[in-house]
Amino acid sequence: MSSMKEIKGKVVLVGGGAKNLGGLLSRDFAENGAKAVVVHYHSDSSHEDAMDTVEAVKKAGADAIAIQADLTKPSENARIFDEANRELGGVDIAINTTGMVLKKPIAEISEEEYDKMFDVNAKAAFFFLKEAGDKVRDKGKIITIVTSLLAAYTGYYAVYPGAKSSIEHFTRAASKELGERGISVNAIGPGPMDTPFFYGQESEEAVAYHSSAAALSKFTKTGLTHIEDIAPIVRFLAGEGWWITGQCIFANGGYTTR
Repeated sequence: MSSMKEIKGKVVLVGGGAKNLGGLLSRDFAENGAKAVVVHYHSDSSHEDAMDTVEAVKKAGADAIAIQADLTKPSENARIFDEANRELGGVDIAINTTGMVLKKPIAEISEEEYDKMFDVNAKAAFFFLKEAGDKVRDKGKIITIVTSLLAAYTGYYAVYPGAKSSIEHFTRAASKELGERGISVNAIGPGPMDTPFFYGQESEEAVAYHSSAAALSKFTKTGLTHIEDIAPIVRFLAGEGWWITGQCIFANGGYTTR
């Protein structure tokens, strides 16, 4: 039984689905038989990317809608799922790719920065998961993208993985609570990804280090994780990999491990 067969006819909601990994996932699910894709995006600056992704999804043969929302607000999480239900008849697969990186020494992190990082990386993930658990159809799938820094021993990244680490506990609890409805819940922790999300935080020296740190680095174009490395894993968990639940999977080419 293939993941494509499992995905065919399903409605997929992608948090942060306009560009980078989220944009690829939106298109990938359409190309693999999804009935419809909900492309969530946060800011006005991502509107054009969201529209481009919607167009690509439709060209692949699936229906698509774009919804702008601030996922740090619980009511906005409820709204995107409610709108998906009204427009598309329900959601089968919910994937949250959203997040924000901060690389700073602890001594330099302000209260405002701390609060924002936990709002974006923990609070938003929690209320997305809460709404998904309430509104995804039975035997659905819920997947959150975290970071392989959860398994790293490093400075300057206290707050980003500190906030993301809470998602491991959210995932375990949700998988237990939703298991009786046949819903699987997982998290995926990519290594440093070759996207603008990564390069904005790193010096040339740090990029050089991260590009050679994974065990499989020399077998990739940049040495980093590529979004194309993660999409098949998401698709697997959303399809024939349904028996995996409550897990945080580090998909990083041997960048970090526990």
